[in-house]
Amino acid sequence: MERVTLGQSDLSVSRIGLGTMTFGEQVDEAGSQVMLDRAVAAGINLLDIAEMYPVPARAATFGVTEEIIGRWLQARPGLRKQLVIATKVSGPLRGYDWIRDASPDLTAAEIVQSCEASLRRLQIDTIDLYQIHWPSRQVPMFGAVYFDPSKDRRVASMHEQLEAMGQLQRAGKIRHVGLSNETAYGVGEFVHLAAQHGLPRIASVQNPYSLVNRIVENGLDEALYRHQVGLLAYSPLGFGVLSGKYDAHGIDDPAKPGRLAIFEGMKKQRWARPETLAAARRYSALAAELGISPSSLAIAWVASRWQTASTLIGVTSAAQLDEDIAALDLKLDPETLARIDRIRWEIRDPAQ
Repeated sequence: MERVTLGQSDLSVSRIGLGTMTFGEQVDEAGSQVMLDRAVAAGINLLDIAEMYPVPARAATFGVTEEIIGRWLQARPGLRKQLVIATKVSGPLRGYDWIRDASPDLTAAEIVQSCEASLRRLQIDTIDLYQIHWPSRQVPMFGAVYFDPSKDRRVASMHEQLEAMGQLQRAGKIRHVGLSNETAYGVGEFVHLAAQHGLPRIASVQNPYSLVNRIVENGLDEALYRHQVGLLAYSPLGFGVLSGKYDAHGIDDPAKPGRLAIFEGMKKQRWARPETLAAARRYSALAAELGISPSSLAIAWVASRWQTASTLIGVTSAAQLDEDIAALDLKLDPETLARIDRIRWEIRDPAQ
C-alpha cells in the first residue's frame, strides 16, 4: 500500500489508517485481533486509537480499546516496529465525568498523566503520534458550525499544552504531536508557538471529512497546506450513513443495524440528521449509476482529495475492511467529481 509522509515529521503512514473505536464494543477482542491482523497484512501501518475508546464512550469501557491493542501487540513480537501507533488524550469534560475526574480543562499535568496511562494500556514504550482529541477552548466542533464568543472561558493555553508534549517527547514517551477536531486558527497558533519556543511541531490534524462533511474546505485546508500539516480524515463514511445501509428505512432499519441504530444516544448526533440521510441517498444513487458500492464511492472520493494524507476507516467486519481498502484503487473521473460537486451545491441550496 502506498505511504505518505505526515506533515514535516518522519512518520510514513499508509494512505488508509485503521480506526479502532469499535474495538471493545461492537467488535469483541477476538474479532478485533482478526481485523488488526488483516489490516496489517493488507499494508496498513497506521492505527488510530484514543484513551476514551470504544465509542460510544462509557465509564465501564474507558481504555478498553488501548488494552485490546496492547495485548495484540504483545502476542506478536517485532510487529510494533512496523506500525505507527497514534492515540489521543481526551479534551475537557463533554459529559464524560469518568475521565480525569470530570476535569473541565486539559492541563499540562493531565496530558502527562493521560499519556503515561495510555502507554501502560498499550504496553509500549513510545507513542508515535500523540494527539489532543478536541480543543480546550470553545470552538465549533462535533457538528457545530458557528463560533460563539459568549461561551468562551479561561482554559490551559496552547503553549502550556505544547510544553507538556515537549516534556513527553524529551522523555522518549512520544515521537510526534497531532491535533484533532481543530480549526484553522488552532493550527496556525500551535505551529507558531512551536517555532517561537522550540516546542514539538504538530504533524497532523484529525478532522471529519466526507461527502456529507466538507468543512475542512472552508479554510482549514489552506492552513494545513501552508503550514505543511497532514490531514487524517476521519468518518469518511459519515458514521456509516454513506454506506447505503440507512437509505431505505432510515436509522431504525432492524435488518441493517449500525451504530446510529444500535446506540440511542447517537441518533441525536450530527450524522443522523434528516438532511444528512437525504444527502447520503443522493450519493448512493450516483454510486448505483456508476456500478460501485456507496462505500467505495465515499472512500475513493476522500482518498483522492489533495487535502487528505490518510483516510481513517472504522469497520466491524472483514468484508467492510476489504471493501474500504479496495476503494483506494478506484479512480473517479472528472465527470464523476463534477457530479459530486453538483449534488453538494444542490443540497446546500435547492434553488440553484
